[in-house]
Amino acid sequence: MTEFLDFVVTQLPPAPARVLEIGCGPDGGVTPALGKGGYDLLGIDPRAPSGPLFRRVTLEELDDPGPFAAVVASRVLHHVRPLGPALDKLARLAPLLLLDEFAPELIDEPTRDWYEAQHRILAAAGGDPSGPSDLGEWRERHLDLHASHVLLEAIGSRYATRFLERRPYLYRWLGGPASEALERAVIEAGVIRAVGFRYAGRVRS
Repeated sequence: MTEFLDFVVTQLPPAPARVLEIGCGPDGGVTPALGKGGYDLLGIDPRAPSGPLFRRVTLEELDDPGPFAAVVASRVLHHVRPLGPALDKLARLAPLLLLDEFAPELIDEPTRDWYEAQHRILAAAGGDPSGPSDLGEWRERHLDLHASHVLLEAIGSRYATRFLERRPYLYRWLGGPASEALERAVIEAGVIRAVGFRYAGRVRS
């Protein structure tokens, strides 16, 4: 989450701009850190922590009319259905959208093989990877996730892209001390696909 926080800070207007984080989760996402940085924060999630920075509601249930300077979401929108109304609401709430996202459709066989081998190695060495050991079985249980091209097309009809970077993602599931650097290296070597992406966009006028 620290990396995403660094990205968000480079994209936000100066504090004390008002920021909405959707899907902050039980750990609060980037909301506490941005609050400490002087931003006016609201983090929402049905499992959000207690406290003045948070509300335990879904985006659909949120009745705060804004405005916010930006909406921030980490690994949330690929789950959201129906997607169109959710994006319409976000576009009404804030002009800037900052995302850390996932492209599940890019997990091809070489990417799957590399990931599962790393998972086995870390588990055998006494690690405790948080992600699934079998990505084929995982895919069967998550057929409802939006592919990245679907998500980006829906976003693109409402926002003009300011930044888009394909990047490592699977290291989050592996958790080994060198997983991110290793994943980035094998992506750059063309061995596996980059299945994560970062995005910043502004509402189209």
